[in-house]
Amino acid sequence: MFQDIQLDDLLEQQKNGHTLVDVRSPGEFAESTIPGSINIPVFDDEERAEVGTLYKQAGQKAAKERGLEIFSAKLPQFIAEFKKISTPMSVFCWRGGMRSKTAATVLDLMGIHANRLSGGIRSYRQWVVSELEKGEFPPELIVLNGYTGSGKTVLLKKLAAEGFPIMDWEGMAGHRGSIFGQIGLNPSKQKKFDSSLVQAMMCFKNSPYVFVEGESKRIGKVTMPDFMYQKKENGLQIFIDIPVGERIKNILNDYQPWKDPEQFLEAFQRIKRRIHVPVAKQIEADLMEKKYESAILLLLTYYYDPRYEYGISQYADSQKLTIHAADNDDAFNQLYALAKKHLSDSVKFN
Repeated sequence: MFQDIQLDDLLEQQKNGHTLVDVRSPGEFAESTIPGSINIPVFDDEERAEVGTLYKQAGQKAAKERGLEIFSAKLPQFIAEFKKISTPMSVFCWRGGMRSKTAATVLDLMGIHANRLSGGIRSYRQWVVSELEKGEFPPELIVLNGYTGSGKTVLLKKLAAEGFPIMDWEGMAGHRGSIFGQIGLNPSKQKKFDSSLVQAMMCFKNSPYVFVEGESKRIGKVTMPDFMYQKKENGLQIFIDIPVGERIKNILNDYQPWKDPEQFLEAFQRIKRRIHVPVAKQIEADLMEKKYESAILLLLTYYYDPRYEYGISQYADSQKLTIHAADNDDAFNQLYALAKKHLSDSVKFN
């Protein structure tokens, strides 16, 4: 018979290779789950909606009967997916209710043991919220700044590859932080961002410092907690300065506007009124004619760079370091040398 497992024990077991299986619908899973989980749903999105509607209109008995009918038809495929898992496992749904109980019971009948998370993902969400409310994250934040296109995200990833602690807030948000930032990506909702942030906090809570990127308080559809944003503002600010030609190359490589030109035109309309009319008309014309290098140069010159310059003026000189580099590789080499030379376990910037 399956056993209920508490959240603390589940998260500890996950560190040792325990597989977590979210049996909610794909839509629920996409919105938020326990990081590292896989999705083997009892119902797909349409089936869940059907059973839910029946519950409201005809009552619990009718909903259960229809749910059993739907689930029975897909049972062989459901079991087959679980048989692919070679590690110990636990299942969960929203509140630790019927879906996870049904899944765990059926698996047990088939000789597959799976624990069930007590309280479901709701208990995990409550834990995430409580951790954020504490507002505790001891490491210093070392913040990478720079004009749009300076390759800050690339630098973060290279630092991570070299073993430095980093938090990729844009990756967590599924957004690049600009008006064009969600194009080609799947923006996260707040629950998913919060979950990813807390997981990163747990991972690096004993590090003396963590590298992050200079972000606004709002990144796409999500908002950074006040305590983390303020910590970012008070951290050491490293400014990456590379030539505008290299920045344009980086932007083109990252966004690849030719793949979805209509979305770029649509996004531009949201900032068009903030740019001097003749320049805005030229940018729009360049985007329509797919002259992306020209459009990007004008956007940088007349929109993004002035906003950035205002932002950096808010930091005290004692809080700032600048790296002047020829390109991304040069910037990383200098940043790596700076990190190795100046950062130690006792680093403190405030």
